Amino acid sequence: MFESWGRVVYAQRRVVLVLAAIVVVGAAVWGTRVFGALQSAGGFSAPGSQSQQESDLAARAFGRDAADVVVLYSSPRLTVHDAAFRAAVTRTLAGVPAGDVRSAATYWSTRSPQFAGAGGHATYAVLELAGGTDSARAKNYQAIAGRLSAPGLSAQVGGQVPTMSAINKQVTSDIGRAEGISMPLLLILLLVIFGSLAAASLPLAIGGIAILGSFTALRLLTLVTDVSIYSINITTILGLGLAIDYGLFMVSRFREELDRHDTTEDAVAATVATAGRTVAVSGITVAVALASLMLFPEMFLRSMGYGGVATVLVDMLAALTVLPALLAVLGPRVNALRVRRHAPRAAGDEQSGAWYRIARSVMRRPVAYVVVILLALLVLASPFRSITWGGTDARALPAGAPARVVAQALSRDFPGNPSSPIEVVTRLAGPATAPAQRAALATYVRSLDHVPGVWSAALTGVRGDIARVDLRYAADPYSATARDIVTAVRAVPPPAGGHAYVGGVTAQLADELSSLGHTLPWMALVMCLATFVLLFLAFGSVVLPLKAIVMNVLSLSATFGVIVWIFQEGHLSGLLRFTPTGTIDPAMPILMLAIIFGLSMDYEVFLLSRIRERYDVTGDNSAAVASGLQRTGGLITSLAFLLVIVVGAFSASGITFIKLMGVGMIVALLVDATIVRILLVPATMRLLGQANWWAPGPLRRVYRKYGMREEEIAPPEAEPARA
Repeated sequence: MFESWGRVVYAQRRVVLVLAAIVVVGAAVWGTRVFGALQSAGGFSAPGSQSQQESDLAARAFGRDAADVVVLYSSPRLTVHDAAFRAAVTRTLAGVPAGDVRSAATYWSTRSPQFAGAGGHATYAVLELAGGTDSARAKNYQAIAGRLSAPGLSAQVGGQVPTMSAINKQVTSDIGRAEGISMPLLLILLLVIFGSLAAASLPLAIGGIAILGSFTALRLLTLVTDVSIYSINITTILGLGLAIDYGLFMVSRFREELDRHDTTEDAVAATVATAGRTVAVSGITVAVALASLMLFPEMFLRSMGYGGVATVLVDMLAALTVLPALLAVLGPRVNALRVRRHAPRAAGDEQSGAWYRIARSVMRRPVAYVVVILLALLVLASPFRSITWGGTDARALPAGAPARVVAQALSRDFPGNPSSPIEVVTRLAGPATAPAQRAALATYVRSLDHVPGVWSAALTGVRGDIARVDLRYAADPYSATARDIVTAVRAVPPPAGGHAYVGGVTAQLADELSSLGHTLPWMALVMCLATFVLLFLAFGSVVLPLKAIVMNVLSLSATFGVIVWIFQEGHLSGLLRFTPTGTIDPAMPILMLAIIFGLSMDYEVFLLSRIRERYDVTGDNSAAVASGLQRTGGLITSLAFLLVIVVGAFSASGITFIKLMGVGMIVALLVDATIVRILLVPATMRLLGQANWWAPGPLRRVYRKYGMREEEIAPPEAEPARA
């Protein structure tokens, strides 16, 4: 099948390239407008959860009551009791267009002491923006952003919308900077690897197509579903990284096949039949791993799954169509514009060389290598046992960002989490104004006021049979202590005949953790089962897929341990320039799980494909492992290093959780491409011996009938298989 496809692409190479050019131009014009179509906020809450029900019920009864914009006003001389302070703030807010702001709450309109802080020298105003969507509110914020300064006072702007606006701006800036840094470095490194400008430019060309294609895919997705703004970073990393992987693998194989075949057509067909098959298996495996994110109800993870799968499919399609067409047009000129001479692979190269000697050395002492490596990986994984879950707030921004400064000032100078109370909405058995319901509600509020950890419980709204109570508390909203308070509040019996719904950011985090915990086992089952089936169809063994899954679990555990050590415990925070919060956002490890699991299988497929090729020829397990590593060791190391360059540019992001993703992927790549693939895989395959290739009789028949094998092109140097 793959050989035939290679010959079709060769015959229609000019048509393929013309169609690809049309698609690229369309993507450059239309797809790059994706930034304005993405969701700029939210996506972490669990649909249908109690906190979501509370939010929906409160919005229907009282309208939106969100701290869209929080303006912090302060003066070293005046206090909120001075007429000049009051006049400066009230005149400023009165001048804001009513069409942009729906309501404004201040110390003077509420007479609440919670609006006064820092000894009375500071206060804040809470603005609810007009607009029914995030984009409409963001637009209204931009319209008033320059009109919030009060004469004689210091003014700083924060809140949900300015925070998201700052994150969006930083994300866009990070992408431009990352591409500007990584592209020249990648070209230089590819020149070193290939020794030819023509060959080096091909993976980058596929990378550019993949990025434009991923933007277009994301914009298409926004027409039918919500997609998070953060998916841009992930799809850019995946789009460029996988394109470099597939491009390097295909071009390397094509240059090898040129040395073994008389015509360019045969070389293209052999490349697609071997490397193309591997790219297809790898792409499907990575896509399935990312598709598992669609199981989660949270929009953030689900949209990452949509975008990730679309990006992988674009990469795979480009690698199997555009790249073979370019190779068909170039032919031997793929080695043009050389910076060093290309030496054809000698027939005996795979039985010698540094990687061959490393494999033989490992396989002479497999038990020692397995024991030492397992202990090292377990030590790296050990901090993961003490992981503490938390949410993402303004601390994800750089230290000097105004939205972060405001959030820190509110937490420091104003009592009881003024911008993130625990909210309780109660549906009573009758009108709240009825004497019986009024008495029952008063009793309920007193009970809430006595919950350990609650500073105060205040009735903040009544409409019909709906009442809202805000609870102030001292703990960090994302801490385990705050979640314990939510649990205790939910345990308080509601008024007789009524129902209570507890919400707010702390309750949202508690519900998110519960939702993720229920879905995570299904995600793991889908990834493992799909990986097992795909690797079995690729290699005809039930042992190799199980080994690959175990290797990935070890690699992921080590990566998560390092992430906890750095981002939760704060090690290297000065070097990496972020503020540790003592917690990890629970969505991040799940997203990393899908991406890293897929990329790890990418390298596993590359390595096992070459090992299987040699095993089919020789029937010698140890020789096949050593030969396969010799053929792919340098390539896998190069792929990992190139992807580290791509990811490294994103790890310099000013957004902490994007930085966490970047650093985590770098750690995973280094561990996987060196310790696991180069050392642990040969050691375990030596211990397993011929059992590596075992499958029960019925499954062997399935493999012979449906396996993803290519038998049309036999290597010229093929030897009879051993009996």
